[in-house]
Amino acid sequence: MPELPEVETVRRGLEPVLTGARLRSVVQRRPDLRFPLPERFVERLEGRTLHRLERRAKYILGFLDSGEVLTIHLGMTGRFSIALPGGANGRQLGEFTHEAGHDPTHDHVVIETEAGATVTYNDARRFGYMSLIPVGELATHPHFKSLGVEPLGVDLTAPFLARKAEGRTADLKAFLMDQRIVAGLGNIYVCEALYRSGLSPVRGASALARADGKPTERSRRLVVAIREVLEEAIAAGGSTLRDYRLTDGSLGYFQHAFAVYGREGEPCRTTGCAGTVKRITQAGRSTFYCSRCQR
Repeated sequence: MPELPEVETVRRGLEPVLTGARLRSVVQRRPDLRFPLPERFVERLEGRTLHRLERRAKYILGFLDSGEVLTIHLGMTGRFSIALPGGANGRQLGEFTHEAGHDPTHDHVVIETEAGATVTYNDARRFGYMSLIPVGELATHPHFKSLGVEPLGVDLTAPFLARKAEGRTADLKAFLMDQRIVAGLGNIYVCEALYRSGLSPVRGASALARADGKPTERSRRLVVAIREVLEEAIAAGGSTLRDYRLTDGSLGYFQHAFAVYGREGEPCRTTGCAGTVKRITQAGRSTFYCSRCQR
């Protein structure tokens, strides 16, 4: 499933085409994705101008001049393709690393802008979904009301983590995967952030707080590692999906820089460490780490 860097990659790819664009036509080819599409979906989108695109956790948010917000979750296989006017070659945003090929029978929503660009949402497994939410109800909507802080925002600090972790019995992996604490983190980047911070995924989350509730050095290291991993992944165009147009024209995927994820049995990349990467299962998900240098 796409994680925060992949969703941000897609948002940035859509931004130049959709920001400030008037939506001339919308084609809805089925009544539902994971959930039913909103009532009068086409009518509420056609003729509207999309002022800006933002991201919240793993959601893309399109703010419309109607006062509604088009919210999009990619699910497991959702992606967008862009066809530019005049027959120019477009690009596909969200082509997964393990991709079976683009099947147009899974093109479920097609948006044409007044400038002539066509944006198509394709979702083979239909685990993605779209909603139209009044902007004033966004924060209290069921999709968003329980979400934690943004990992790249100013609210993710060592004191914040310490407050949330104090007295917790959950392990660090489960703690960081809890979307009510930090929104948008997923399995891949939690594994990588824990490796960079030298913390074991099975260590108790309470290790992030001292007895007086103040943050430990572990908490400070973790905040830095989370930011670094996410920022580098965004710059590389993500890991679980590919964006054809990176700034240098290459296809430099962040998975080539993975230190632990997917590297079971391979040597640890920490200088001077003779350990190997192990894989364990936590809450039904694979966790990769080095038991020698992650404590």
